[in-house]
Amino acid sequence: MHEAYVLPGPLALSRSTVDRAADRRADAAWLDALWADGATRVLLVGDGTVAADGDALRFVAPSDAPDGERFLLGLDDGVAYVAVHVGEKPAGGATLREVGAALDDRDAGLAVHAIALANWHATHRFCPRCGARTRPEQGGHVRVCEAEGSQHFPRTDPAVIVLVVDERDRCLLGRSAAWPGNRFSTLAGFVEPGETPEHAVVRELYEEVRVRVTSCRYAGAQPWPFPSSLMLGYYATADGEDPTPDREEIAEARWFSRDELTAAMAAGDVLPPSGISIARKLVEGWYGRPLPVDVSWR
Repeated sequence: MHEAYVLPGPLALSRSTVDRAADRRADAAWLDALWADGATRVLLVGDGTVAADGDALRFVAPSDAPDGERFLLGLDDGVAYVAVHVGEKPAGGATLREVGAALDDRDAGLAVHAIALANWHATHRFCPRCGARTRPEQGGHVRVCEAEGSQHFPRTDPAVIVLVVDERDRCLLGRSAAWPGNRFSTLAGFVEPGETPEHAVVRELYEEVRVRVTSCRYAGAQPWPFPSSLMLGYYATADGEDPTPDREEIAEARWFSRDELTAAMAAGDVLPPSGISIARKLVEGWYGRPLPVDVSWR
């Protein structure tokens, strides 16, 4: 049944037009030349935010950029884009939840890249092998231990996010124990070591709501740097047995027909996933049309 559903694109945080220039990150002289070029555009990033003006990022010239660790974001139409990690919210700083959906493709890709790198650098200043300080190299895509020279690379944590549909074509939505009473979304969980994403789908659904998945299919992915996840979206099928939430992670879980979900959203009993999340696109793929826009949950 889930074979019929596809993610309506585009995913807000999966858009990018920039060449990351990964093959040139080790060229220190080239990186220095970019920094000396007045045409290079610098994005300030800090405290989970990027500098923005409305629905566009705000850039400065290298000569106007404050001190901070520099990250090469890439090249676009002959222009180099670099981020500087200022360690605090920059002027005009906005989170991805606030501006991610409004940014154009280039800026969305730059913002996600910059925030993901900044989050990693902020928590990896010391070597996990010996405890010595590390320094950024290769355009901010490697940290090197200053004591023994080991290299450490940005962390990405894979997680599955799943819309389950039963034999009556109802979808299963849950409410996290940490959320308000009307906020519902798809179920999700991290992939464990030595586990495939498909195995994680089966395990997480049973752990959280005691629902047994009978099949699942990959639908698409989206970076989710809160602080360092990659969300792997799936459609899954299950028998329509009553869910039993674990009451620790999931406080409530319910099956919804399309009519039931429509009525619940109209009454304010269900607030659907936010516009930047892959969860919203998974639900819309099943729902058959865009969900009502509600800016109260970003």
